[in-house]
Amino acid sequence: MSREAAILSADAAPRGGWIGAAPSALQSVSAMFVGIVGVMIAGLQPQLLGALAEEGRLDPTQLGHAATAELLAMGLAAGAAGAWLKPRRMGLIGLVAGLVLALVDLLTTRLTGEAITAARAAAGVPSGVLMWITLCLIARAPRPERWSGIYLTLQTLAQFVVATLLTAFVIGRVGAAGGWVTLAALSVLAGVAALAGPQQLTDLSHASEGPGGLPPPRGLAALGACFLFLAFIVGVWVYAEPLSKQAGHAPSVVGAAVSISLACQVAGGAAATVLAGRLPWFWTLLACTAADLGLLALMGSLPPAPLFLLASGLFGFVWLFLMPFLVPLVIEADPSRRAAVVMGGVNLLGGSLGPLMASLVVTEADARGALVFGAGCLVAAMLVVTALHLRPARAAAPV
Repeated sequence: MSREAAILSADAAPRGGWIGAAPSALQSVSAMFVGIVGVMIAGLQPQLLGALAEEGRLDPTQLGHAATAELLAMGLAAGAAGAWLKPRRMGLIGLVAGLVLALVDLLTTRLTGEAITAARAAAGVPSGVLMWITLCLIARAPRPERWSGIYLTLQTLAQFVVATLLTAFVIGRVGAAGGWVTLAALSVLAGVAALAGPQQLTDLSHASEGPGGLPPPRGLAALGACFLFLAFIVGVWVYAEPLSKQAGHAPSVVGAAVSISLACQVAGGAAATVLAGRLPWFWTLLACTAADLGLLALMGSLPPAPLFLLASGLFGFVWLFLMPFLVPLVIEADPSRRAAVVMGGVNLLGGSLGPLMASLVVTEADARGALVFGAGCLVAAMLVVTALHLRPARAAAPV
């Protein structure tokens, strides 16, 4: 069977529906929970690693090493799982990943220095596998952009709730170890939940020999655009505090900006979930790019605090609103949806490497180089998106 025929056979049956058998409500909820726990650390790193630093077990440089190593390992693991693992015995895979992650979280409570970096890099592997389970489900959904919006919104809410509870009831009373034990308990729950999730899904790699394979060139190009979008978002946002300080704001402004941005991220994810499938993805990405370029210009003008807070809120809204619309981009570029399974890992890589790349153009006196870096990533990403959209794949599946 030719590659084009294989792709058509995979997508023809479920037009308007699931690729393969539709999961039950319990399976869907379980798979979502597994992925939310898998990526939980991304929102808790400042709190949990910061608590270790407060106890003298990490210095600032080691904290950065540990944070970057874990996110890089998570992204690589999620991408490798999407490319090479077949969606078989997913409950067993999820259970093992959850238990391994819990063990590493518990081990972290006993370590110091760069040993923590090594442990968190190891933790990124089972975290990426847990993410893969959720991404496998989303890639086979009839409206993957809507499911992606649900996933992004729920993970943001979950990170906010867990961070708040840790601050109020755990870390202040029992120290950093309490936070890692809590995360370990959630990892065990995720492993158990995987047993209630889908155990087997329809293989998307009909034309491949072996357990899987990389996406085709068009899919890789679309993943490159996703990488650039995430490198822009995180590469700019990590410099919010230096930009605020450079503008002469009070220290409290940054804390308010983070809170406002988080609330607007939830609103943006919810809006994208409602509007996914109703808005054309290409024009939505183009509008988001234009809005972000305007926000970069506003931030670069070093505005007064009220405008900075407004820009932070809008930045957070567009951040989560944009991301679900990357899914139909990837699917149009690679109708086999193999790239869609890998894109979660690519997004993490972009988010983890973005700050590193932005740091090359930032000085102690001027943080606006991050904004120039972000604008470059945005423009490059949109050029790739436009080129792919103007020349669609011959066997493109309806999105």
